Amino acid sequence: MTMELASTPAAAPEAARNTPVWRPLADIQQTREGIVLMLEMPGVAPEDVDITLERRVLTIRGRGRQPEPEALRAVHREYEPGDYERAFTLSEDFDESRIEATVKDGVLTLRLPRAAEARPRTIRVSAA
Repeated sequence: MTMELASTPAAAPEAARNTPVWRPLADIQQTREGIVLMLEMPGVAPEDVDITLERRVLTIRGRGRQPEPEALRAVHREYEPGDYERAFTLSEDFDESRIEATVKDGVLTLRLPRAAEARPRTIRVSAA
């Protein structure tokens, strides 16, 4: 399994929306079936996520929405809302047609299953 990180800037302003574009933190877990990729994208709804896979490059974009509470005024803020973008280069052993994505509690989870022929198999060893 090969999974390389493509270079994307940590934060680069997007001129059209005048909001920062963040590179979301990611956890990558390997399972027997494939890879589980989890990205922190607070404030992003499922309908605001765009995932594309083209020429083995998996690109993930999320449009963040952070409405200001009407009756409150911020006096200190450490979290700056914005959009998210991250890209990964995948090896050829993933089954593109079975990739699944879900969003829950500000975390985007992608399940990238390996193609059946690319899955590791156990070889039995017997005494001669």
